[in-house]
Amino acid sequence: MVMGSLGVWVPGLPVVSALVIFCFLRGTRLAARISVAALTITLILAVALLIRYLATGDVAIIDSQGVFGSLWLDPLSLVLWAFVSGISLIVHIYSVRYMVEEPGYARFFALLDLMTGVILVMVSAANLVTLLVAWFLVGVVLYFLLGHDHRRPAAGRYAFWTQITYRFGDLPLWFAALILVHCYHSTSLPVIFARIEEAPHMRLWGMPVPELTGFMLALAAFARSAQFPLHTWLPYTMDGPTPVSALMHAGIVNAGGFLFNRFAPLFEHAGWALHWAFGVGLMTALIGSGLMLLQNDIKRSLGYSTMGQMGFMVMECGLGAFPLAVFHLIAHGFFKASLFLGAGDVIGDARAHDGVPPDPIYTSVVERRPAKPSRLPWVVAAGLTVLVPVVVLSLSHFFVAEHLFYEQGVVVLLFFGWVTGAQALFAAHKMSHQDPWRLMLGILASFVVVVIGYTLISHYFGRLLYPDEHESLMLYRAASIHRLSFDALVMLLAAVFVGGWALTFFAESLELGAQFGGRGRGIYLGIYALLSRELYVADIYERLGQLVVQGSRRLNVWLRWC
Repeated sequence: MVMGSLGVWVPGLPVVSALVIFCFLRGTRLAARISVAALTITLILAVALLIRYLATGDVAIIDSQGVFGSLWLDPLSLVLWAFVSGISLIVHIYSVRYMVEEPGYARFFALLDLMTGVILVMVSAANLVTLLVAWFLVGVVLYFLLGHDHRRPAAGRYAFWTQITYRFGDLPLWFAALILVHCYHSTSLPVIFARIEEAPHMRLWGMPVPELTGFMLALAAFARSAQFPLHTWLPYTMDGPTPVSALMHAGIVNAGGFLFNRFAPLFEHAGWALHWAFGVGLMTALIGSGLMLLQNDIKRSLGYSTMGQMGFMVMECGLGAFPLAVFHLIAHGFFKASLFLGAGDVIGDARAHDGVPPDPIYTSVVERRPAKPSRLPWVVAAGLTVLVPVVVLSLSHFFVAEHLFYEQGVVVLLFFGWVTGAQALFAAHKMSHQDPWRLMLGILASFVVVVIGYTLISHYFGRLLYPDEHESLMLYRAASIHRLSFDALVMLLAAVFVGGWALTFFAESLELGAQFGGRGRGIYLGIYALLSRELYVADIYERLGQLVVQGSRRLNVWLRWC
């Protein structure tokens, strides 16, 4: 009863604050104070409910006795409530001074409150109707936030672009909801999940219902989490206000990971949908990371970085590591929101210190030249790069959960952890330093601390979200593939990453174009041009839009002739 009475106010307070500002405080500075106060109370209530769950373990459903408005206060909802309200409060406080000279000051805070309330309802929806309405409203409110500044035509154009992408992604979610209601005769999510467990092999149109709806839910998650090729809306929304870019990481871009976790009981019986998610997430992670490196705009670079991280999050879901995806989206949300809020300071520092080297005569006469730097022997560096990440990752996971070594998803995650650690050590080896042993030992110590901390936190965080260990094992089993296919996949990924390291080494130290002649230079420039044009995906979409407009005009003329 206590959780029910307090739980209503967590999403309710931001909505009430938005209505008060819209109706009574338009054009006044008092709106910011009311908004920040409402979010502060919301965060306190969300944290209090999470602490109460940790103490008692009670899960509650707030039922409105109708088809709309039911809330599910389970571990996933309570964790995301605390996360979303915390990020939103930071954005609110930042916006008090950042937006003070912008037009529509009060309207902006009302929209921020409304967005926060809608996200809080979305992540705690207990039935399909509530989820669908909140999912739809997130896109609508985001459209108004991105187009807040009417003086920037680009902001309005890309806000409309985002709206179109979201509406395209909503269609498969609506179809999935209709299929679930038709087959299981309920809109309540707990009831649907219980009936899926009772009849996991139900078929519709000759196809298993969990697989069919799993593919549709995955497609909806791809559009919302900027997966390739539905990613173009994310980097181009950077024309909107910076606080909106930060808030997008508090439940908008991350919504794909939430959707996978909310329907985890369904994905236990939808292995092919998880395989599809793994492939799309892997491709998105690679493309997003590559495009990030070629950007000369800091916010767009952060946007493509988010695209790559969301690809990795979806890939984790495709491997069956659902709780790890939630931990990833929370850690990435706080990290990336802080980067967006600090982007202005970085731009200011870059303008003040342009990086142009000082006069060489002054440098040689006044400044002391440092001692000649050195590097570790390449044999020692190669051994540390290859062996240390394997030993640290294996031992840390062995002591935490030994049985998970037999799951394919964990093996792939360990492989990517090894690649990341080896890449960090490889980059450290290329750095020149007066004391290379001290540099390498410091990086190794940091790597050990990070891996052990990450392993422990993610393990206990997974136990919080999924207290039943059997459910986590079922997700890993659903994501498994044939043994020979799995071995071939690991070998292919290893070859891709080793080839990438070799290409990076030759491109930086041997000047690829000069080393391989005109043909190699042409290939290198072709790849660079392809990535600099962002794989021509945006150009293709623009051309398709032009064809649709031309076709509609011809149809209009033809109908008039009739």
